[in-house]
Amino acid sequence: MPKPFSPAAVTTDVVIFTIREQDLQVLLGPSQSAPVEPRWALPGRIVGLDEDLETSAVGRLEDATGVNGVYLEQLYTFGAPRRNPRQRVISVSYLALLPCERLPPRPASPAPSSAWYPLDDLPPLAFDHANIIEVAHQRLAAKLAYSTIAFQFLPEKFTLGELQAVYEIILGEPLDKRNFRKRIGALGELEETGEQRRRGKHRPARLYRVKNPGEVQIFK
Repeated sequence: MPKPFSPAAVTTDVVIFTIREQDLQVLLGPSQSAPVEPRWALPGRIVGLDEDLETSAVGRLEDATGVNGVYLEQLYTFGAPRRNPRQRVISVSYLALLPCERLPPRPASPAPSSAWYPLDDLPPLAFDHANIIEVAHQRLAAKLAYSTIAFQFLPEKFTLGELQAVYEIILGEPLDKRNFRKRIGALGELEETGEQRRRGKHRPARLYRVKNPGEVQIFK
C-alpha cells in the first residue's frame, strides 16, 4: 500500500533589494502568521493550485512594490520540516533587484507598515527569513564577480563612481578605483552618453549607460 501524502503548503517568498541612503536595503512587512508577535517577514504568499511559481513570485513582487518589469531570479528552496511551527510549509524563494529611482513614495503593500530596512539593521524576523535574506545577499555578492547584476540597481544614466559605490555597498568593503575601472572597461557593457554631471565642487564626471539594460550578462 502506498503511503499517504503529507499535506504541505508551497509559498513563494521574495527578497527585494534596493540601494538607498548608501545602504543595501530589503523590503519587509509585519507577518500575519508568525507564532510570536511582532515579527517581520519577506513578501510572500501561498502558490495557487493553478499557478506556477514564477507567476506567484511576480505577483507578490508587484503587490509589495507597485513596480513591474524588474530583475527577478529564483534563489533557493527552503523546506526544513519545522520552519513554520503551524504547518508544513515549503518556500521557493526569489531574489529581486529594484533601482531606488523606481521606488514609489511608499511600498504598495496592503500592510501599511511595510518598510525598507538596512541589511545590517534588521528587525526580529519570522520563521527562517533571516537565513533566506542571508542566502540572497551571498548570491548577489558572488554574482558581482562574474556578471553585470550590479547594473540592475542603476538609473538610466550614471557615473563610474556611482557604479563603484554599488559594488562597495553590496560587498561591504572599499575597492581600488583604478583596478575597478579597468575591470569594468574590459567588460564592454557600458557606453558614454556624451554628458557630464557635477557633484558639489568636484570635477564633472562622465555619464554612462548600459548597452543592454534589463539584461544580466554572465561572464566565464
